[in-house]
Amino acid sequence: MANHTPCGIELPQVFFDGPTDMEHIRKFATRAEALGFDSLWLQERVIGDFTMLEPVTLLSYVAAITSKLKLGTSVILLPLRNPVQLAKAYSTLDVMSGGRAVIGVGLGGGHLGSHEEVFGYTREGRVTRFTEAVQIMKLLWSEPKASFHGRYWNFDDISMEPKPVQKPNLPIIFGGHHENALRRAVKYADGWMGAGSSSAGSFIRESARIRDMLGEAKRDPATFHFAKRVYMAVDNDEARGERRIREWFGRRYKNADLGPKVSIWGSAAKCTEQIQAIVKAGAQQIVFNPMFDETEHLEICAKEIMPHL
Repeated sequence: MANHTPCGIELPQVFFDGPTDMEHIRKFATRAEALGFDSLWLQERVIGDFTMLEPVTLLSYVAAITSKLKLGTSVILLPLRNPVQLAKAYSTLDVMSGGRAVIGVGLGGGHLGSHEEVFGYTREGRVTRFTEAVQIMKLLWSEPKASFHGRYWNFDDISMEPKPVQKPNLPIIFGGHHENALRRAVKYADGWMGAGSSSAGSFIRESARIRDMLGEAKRDPATFHFAKRVYMAVDNDEARGERRIREWFGRRYKNADLGPKVSIWGSAAKCTEQIQAIVKAGAQQIVFNPMFDETEHLEICAKEIMPHL
């Protein structure tokens, strides 16, 4: 059976033990392209007590060693970023990759907090900063001279080159679960990705809500893309799989109990069945997120799961 649902996979960027393994990243990225994945994805966490590489920098490296894969983030913590600089970085990435960049943005703050104070910001006004930042990036990517007047940024006739290869602007996807976050996605974004740290049930509920909102906003649903990141562990020994998930979530999110609530694990057949339910609920793209044994999962996802989606 042909692969009908585009599937991406999380690129290794977290190294709990030992040094960063760039050779592992290189082999993983080139093998993912050879296996027919459509995209590679990264997350963002700036502050933390374990090695996690910065996503735009890492995707710039991957752009040079791949030729077809879309290169995405889900999500950049937008309230911690300057939108003018971020627009430039992503425009550069899009040019360097020949039009393969996808930017996912979110408010952050979920399970780990987003440390605004460390960056010299306050949490107050973060939603306004977020929406202004999205509008600014779109303007800079599409207008020869951009002007913007908001609460946090004000400028007239600013030019920024190069423009992205993709027109009119880079695809922007949002994360988030709150009713207001879903409404913002409908208003400002090209799509929405259900977080890995949320369950399949949450995706089904929230994507249905977004579809209702698209109708209310009289927006063509065909212009909006639905995706879901899936934390997964293929292991025929389910007890061992759950143990390893709990250990990983304990280190990555400081919340071991969250792992079994949101992850999919078990045999390849069982994982496939659960992911098929997400696709049936309207996911137009799946992003596999293995937590360990990344190379083995890369092969299993491509050969045993993707053909059934």
